[in-house]
Amino acid sequence: MTPVTFNDQTLSRRAMKAELLDAETELKLAYAWRDQRDEAALHRLITAYMRLAISMASKFKRYGAPMGDLIQEAGLGLMKAADKFDPDRGVRFSTYAVWWIKASIQDYVMRNWSMVRTGSTSSQKSLFFNMRRVQARLEREAQAEGRTLERHMLHAAIATEIGVPLHDVEMMDGRLSGSDFSLNATQSSDEDGREWIDTLEDDGEQGSEQVEFDLDNAQLREWLVVAMSSLNERERFIVRERKLRDESRTLESLGQELGLSKERVRQLEAAAFGKMRKSLEAQSREVQHFLA
Repeated sequence: MTPVTFNDQTLSRRAMKAELLDAETELKLAYAWRDQRDEAALHRLITAYMRLAISMASKFKRYGAPMGDLIQEAGLGLMKAADKFDPDRGVRFSTYAVWWIKASIQDYVMRNWSMVRTGSTSSQKSLFFNMRRVQARLEREAQAEGRTLERHMLHAAIATEIGVPLHDVEMMDGRLSGSDFSLNATQSSDEDGREWIDTLEDDGEQGSEQVEFDLDNAQLREWLVVAMSSLNERERFIVRERKLRDESRTLESLGQELGLSKERVRQLEAAAFGKMRKSLEAQSREVQHFLA
């Protein structure tokens, strides 16, 4: 699909003047793009609904993202909708496009909200965009009734209201309440104070873990050598070419080299793997018996 630029300063003004498509015209344009990849039809379709994209982008200004970036993300969502829209399903393009536009904007907002990823699951996404609104309403209702909502009660009520797990609410509350700090900041005002990054545990492999890893790898290689020895020469060749090369060869290319059909090579490969599996299982049982 030819990319469209959405950062033109006159985009909003042009979008407001764009034509309004009736259902029949919209359908013709959608078919022209889907079936003939008619870029003129695509451009007309997108231009007509940029008004919708800009309107949806404006609703996310409160998250602090530049309006130009929000409009660009909305436009990208609109293009994805146009590319994936199936006019045979009997749904108006505008109805279909709303989901793609909203998803594109929300993904952008969440990516740029914090250096730490705010969430990726559907429940976390729902919380990010609805939690504060629901929380404010629940607190207003409790105050009007003369009740005080403890933190754990508020979290439980939010979880029920939005339909998400309680632990997701607790996690999102912490993320939305905090802010980003530099790990190179000192822990005290003293110039010689230790930086926060110095307190992080080294997540690299420890010496004992590396030794265990090397031993396991050596054992596995030994088992594979024994398993490969149980195969005949042709089977070993097929396994090597299919599984031990950086770029695996196709069944068809092996068949041409061996003078066999593609199906026959597949059968030989399956038989070889079966033999190797039995060999590996037998060796594993021997080790377990030895350790018992």
